[in-house]
Amino acid sequence: MWMLWKGDLVQKSDVSVSPDDRGYVFGDGIYEVFRVYNGRFFEKAAHLDRLERTAHGTKLKLPWTMPELSELLDRLLEKEGTQESILYMQITRGEAPRIHQFPKDVEPVLLAYCKDYPRPVAVMENGITAVTLEDIRWLRCDLKTLNLLPNTMAKQEALDRGADDVIWHRGGTVTECSASNVMMVKDGVIRTHPANHLILHGVTRAFVLKLARQLELPALEKPFTLDELANADELFLTGTTVEVTPIVAVDGRPVGSGKPGTVTRQLQRAFAEAIALV
Repeated sequence: MWMLWKGDLVQKSDVSVSPDDRGYVFGDGIYEVFRVYNGRFFEKAAHLDRLERTAHGTKLKLPWTMPELSELLDRLLEKEGTQESILYMQITRGEAPRIHQFPKDVEPVLLAYCKDYPRPVAVMENGITAVTLEDIRWLRCDLKTLNLLPNTMAKQEALDRGADDVIWHRGGTVTECSASNVMMVKDGVIRTHPANHLILHGVTRAFVLKLARQLELPALEKPFTLDELANADELFLTGTTVEVTPIVAVDGRPVGSGKPGTVTRQLQRAFAEAIALV
């Protein structure tokens, strides 16, 4: 297995993480997950734009430009030769003695690898279930950092309660899911939380909203509540690995008819058509 390590292509067995790496010690780093269809990146520029925003937001000074990073990722993908996969990339602040403040003159550490990842067709066809949970994470959810313990705890909470995922809310206002964005449909109108500091600005979220406009489906970036969620006709999540996946039940109660709805199906078809052209 080939990996991108500190700018070089190496075998996985040649990668060695320092115990002084701030990503290991503090989760002090950023990451992106790129989708690959037909051997080519999907929405690559949007992912790199978000990576750059997150680096700026965390004051992580990157020694590479986005075109340089893009070229490194191309080299890795070509070396691995995967056709339907994800490419995971993370950049930590670097190796330094353990102090809370940002160290000076430290070199960021880059790691990236590819992993085969077939489209989750059966899950997208049948839908998933979810439970609601109070969102008590920090207030910079728009930054895609390595600090994912709250997300993993929420995902496990959902599994422990017999569901597939969690829908977070802050004081009754729905935000997002454990690793994806969430959208509801009521009377043909799509609603999703605005892209502010309370949610991750999902690349797939933005792409699906663009598809909705192309299909002339009304779509509002407007918060909705748990009460509105309980009366939704349709509900679905969007994400790099899940594309457009229906949620058919929440907290043990069916969403609408309890089956994926017509708007969700329209968006799924449009998404499938779009990735076929990648």
